[in-house]
Amino acid sequence: MKTLILSAILSALSLSTAAQDIEPCGPVPTQDQINLQDMEMYAFIHYSLNTYTDQEWGFGDEDPSLFNPQNLDVKQWVTTCKNAGMKGIIFTAKHHCGFCMWQSAYTDYSVKSSPWKDGKGDVVKELAEECRKAGLRFAVYLSPWDRNHPEYGHAEYVTYFRNQLRELLTNYGDIYEVWFDGANGGDGWYGGANETRKIDRLTYYQWSETYDMIRQLQPHCVIWNDGADRRGDLRWVGTEAGNIGHVNWSLMNSKEDPQWGDLHYGVENGDVWCPGETNTSIRPGWFYHTYEDGHVKSLSKLMDTYYKSVGRNSTLLLNFPIMPNGLISPIDSLRGSTFCKMVNEIFSHDLTPSTTITNADGSNNYSVNDSTYIIDFQKPTTFNRFMACEDIRQGQRVKSFRLEALVNGNWIPLQDELADWGDGLATIGRKRIICFPTVTATKLRMTIKESKAKPIISRLGVFLAPTITPDIPGAGEKKSSNMNIAMINTPNSSIMIDLEKTKTIKGIRYLPPQEQGAEGIITHYSLWTMKGNEWQKLTEGEFSNIVNNPIWQTINIEPAETKLIRLDGERLNKGSRTNYEDLEILE
Repeated sequence: MKTLILSAILSALSLSTAAQDIEPCGPVPTQDQINLQDMEMYAFIHYSLNTYTDQEWGFGDEDPSLFNPQNLDVKQWVTTCKNAGMKGIIFTAKHHCGFCMWQSAYTDYSVKSSPWKDGKGDVVKELAEECRKAGLRFAVYLSPWDRNHPEYGHAEYVTYFRNQLRELLTNYGDIYEVWFDGANGGDGWYGGANETRKIDRLTYYQWSETYDMIRQLQPHCVIWNDGADRRGDLRWVGTEAGNIGHVNWSLMNSKEDPQWGDLHYGVENGDVWCPGETNTSIRPGWFYHTYEDGHVKSLSKLMDTYYKSVGRNSTLLLNFPIMPNGLISPIDSLRGSTFCKMVNEIFSHDLTPSTTITNADGSNNYSVNDSTYIIDFQKPTTFNRFMACEDIRQGQRVKSFRLEALVNGNWIPLQDELADWGDGLATIGRKRIICFPTVTATKLRMTIKESKAKPIISRLGVFLAPTITPDIPGAGEKKSSNMNIAMINTPNSSIMIDLEKTKTIKGIRYLPPQEQGAEGIITHYSLWTMKGNEWQKLTEGEFSNIVNNPIWQTINIEPAETKLIRLDGERLNKGSRTNYEDLEILE
């Protein structure tokens, strides 16, 4: 085993074998995928009729006249995203409700039927132009599912969907990514009647032909899609919580419908390059809700998200929702800029010695043959972050590695304090950041334990991050009222809440089970109160996107006096019995 010492003695040496002369290991990225991964962080912006109905998923029957923002300012959006360190913006041009945020020629269910700018406005156009002015890249989200269109579920809708996609890809300049949500089929308005329509998500949209059209219209655009009959360029990571697996391969199998583990960890021997994109929101939900103003992600949580996305060989897609007035909340804006400043503060001060080793071509490839790397600080140095990068142009190679610090003459192993199993020192990929308790050492040693081929390490870095006060579990959450909760067996699987005495309530909050793959999550509900000797329905509805984003769900009602409440799970994600993490009464 060779050892590479980064010191002045070797600073004049050049490695004889350039990285580009090494045979690729497995699938490798296209230049467009490399460009996307190099962005590291970019923004989602969610804005639609949902903003005005206080929903996450609209049903498609919402009135277009609700869209009438008084202060819509795309420049403020772009400035906020840029100050947060985002390199681009993906905009929800059409969400599941079917309402189009541009002047589509194929439907009136769009901004042209709203009072905003007398029906002549085009949010997509304004935002695309402002992004170009500010030097940000622009991309679009187009929901395949359309709860408004009368032909959804039939062949005619696929033509409509492609026509709208063609509009977005030809009328708004360069598009760096198209984002197709994986939610497909269910309840909706569908042109005048509430009904349920189901589709085969693998075959209905005929993705292969759609991809060909995208490649023709936007040759450098990457495609985000999950479970298609033809693999996209990027993949969902199996959760919207803001993290990807400790093991994370940028590979997938092209012809298989992926399981959750494939999405979260990648496939070590996959046959196509398909890196993870970690999508999460700066708030609990994707659309703006006033009641979430006190639950914007803290700096501690945002940094945790950064380490578990960008620091685990993924990009970070961070959502900023728009308020009803047409602006991003100043709370979100301030939190985003603080996050960017912290990332810059930490990673702009590399503590590795200034001496480096380069190839003859000048590229920063530390080694193409060695498996042990020692950074000699020459003096005691304090640090708590380590970064390693592979040259992914030649494939992803490293399977696991070990990290040790020389403290008072002894090599001390360093473990990843953010790991939820083992020591977390697994794959590297484009960038891997290891977080550990602060240590003072004279040397740092990385040993590659297992690799698919000779490793090509393009960069090593050592950093010192300041201490950030961690989030207090449950901080800011309203505590549960004094109540007895009893589960009862009914055909719908119900939860009955006994308040012990009559109270005036304004609703309830429901927290679904938090473990991955949990059964009994309520997706559609009805809420009842006991009046006399009979149950009376207070309201019914759905918890949109609750399986992928299992956050607190709020059911608001007109104030009602009651002692007994019953929450019925009209539909569950799976299983036959309702399950929950917590319940609260809103008084």
